[in-house]
Amino acid sequence: MMIYRSKAPFRIGLAGGGTDVSPYSELYGGAILNATISFYAHTSLELLNEPKVIFESIDQACTLEFPSGEEIKTGTALDLQVGIYNRLLKEKFIKENTGIRLTTSMDVPAGSGLGTSSTLMVSILKAFTEYLSLPFGDYDIAHLAFDIERNDLKLAGGKQDQYAATFGGVNFMEFYANDKVIVNPLRIKREYLHELENNIVLFFTSSSRSSSAIIQEQQKNVKEKNTSSIEAMHQLKDQANWMKEALLKGQLDEIGRILDFGFRQKKQMAQNISNTMLEEIYDAAIQGGATGGKISGAGGGGFMFFYCPGNTRYKVIKALENFKGYFLNYQFTTVGANSWRAGK
Repeated sequence: MMIYRSKAPFRIGLAGGGTDVSPYSELYGGAILNATISFYAHTSLELLNEPKVIFESIDQACTLEFPSGEEIKTGTALDLQVGIYNRLLKEKFIKENTGIRLTTSMDVPAGSGLGTSSTLMVSILKAFTEYLSLPFGDYDIAHLAFDIERNDLKLAGGKQDQYAATFGGVNFMEFYANDKVIVNPLRIKREYLHELENNIVLFFTSSSRSSSAIIQEQQKNVKEKNTSSIEAMHQLKDQANWMKEALLKGQLDEIGRILDFGFRQKKQMAQNISNTMLEEIYDAAIQGGATGGKISGAGGGGFMFFYCPGNTRYKVIKALENFKGYFLNYQFTTVGANSWRAGK
């Protein structure tokens, strides 16, 4: 039995977060700097001898079964899978009587701020691309994942995660009107990346969250021309350029300061990006020796990370042990979404 497998890497957003969200990116242009890490969304696709579609999520301990060849109503626990199946069926990429079992799993919790839902979308699409031998390039897969998530499923969010998961590596991304996205891979010296890995401590706050409400408020602030919110986004776009220059030049001790600047600006974009618990964690990390940090993703919970120069990472880790949560040991990765075939 042939199995079509794929995996797509999660990312940490280093700078510019939120400027990839409509309508800001259409009105002003957005810029983001992100890097993929060695944790993945996994997909396995198997063909069945009977006309049914089975979606199995290992993380959610959830299995759903539907007749094949029919559009599936959304509102399920596994709507990302449903959305992709419906689109590929509508575009006639999938034959109506084809039986499929789709099994997914993730190395990190959902809602953790590492781009989980969009990365899972890319992983699933990559498995279907492998099975159907679709002639999709990286930009095609990333845009299709975005289009299904934002337009078919009406899920609020930005554009960076789909492109990070598809392309992989350290990328400076630009976002413009009419869904125009430019991914600029950065050639960061290996020793700079090793030092960055050593100095960035990744901490899970043990609270997952839905990013939708925060992003919807952010969108509302732009539509209603909320000056302080829009100005904060302008500053974060500048931050992405500063971060790019610091990384390329190896000015790594600037990174903490750049992150701290972004942390303060991002809180102006919408309420609930930060909260008392996250502020206490941030303050404890700074007192431990970190020079700056960031709430990963839209905010409200999930992962936080901190830049710890010299050997301060050990004191920062000690300081954060007082909080409920855990640390994630990771490496930066250079490869994006991958797919392959197993079996006969």
